[in-house]
Amino acid sequence: MEISDDQIIERTLAGETDAFSLLVRRWERPIYGLSLRMLGRDEDARDVCQETFLAAFRNLRKFRGDAKFSSWLYRIALNACHSRLRKQNGLYEQSIDQEDDDGRKFELADTGAENLPDRLHRDRRAELVRKALQALPPEMRQVIVMKEYEELTFVEIAEVLQIPVSTVKSRVYTGLQQMRARLEKMRGAL
Repeated sequence: MEISDDQIIERTLAGETDAFSLLVRRWERPIYGLSLRMLGRDEDARDVCQETFLAAFRNLRKFRGDAKFSSWLYRIALNACHSRLRKQNGLYEQSIDQEDDDGRKFELADTGAENLPDRLHRDRRAELVRKALQALPPEMRQVIVMKEYEELTFVEIAEVLQIPVSTVKSRVYTGLQQMRARLEKMRGAL
């Protein structure tokens, strides 16, 4: 039987600080994924992921339980992403390709028996989608990332962002429309 986030929080607050590592293991991938899609660079996403869990640990006593722990954690991560984007004056145009510490490109998934033309087409399409996503304003990018990549519901996104569900829906719709228009332009330029 899996222990709930609330039970882990109780154990952590009761002095069992190692219990917090269970929350880190449970939520590290989603927080990293959100950060990577918001910021576009692995190094920045890793930093934000660390900042998020450090802030959550330090402020765990302030977590009131009004919302789910995951919503609170996503909010911390988004705030860290926005802070990082503000520092870069909104002009963040770094490469969004995945690289290791030595700058060598690497692949995220094993393509198995996929043939080369299909793989190249898929990789090119994914690159165009990433570029279109990165070109969106952060408030639209975050709702699309949470909806399409993190698979949160509109209600969960509204809870994380503390905005009305109708605003979330509007931002998703507008953001997807803008992405679609950018993708059309990109395809036309090829």
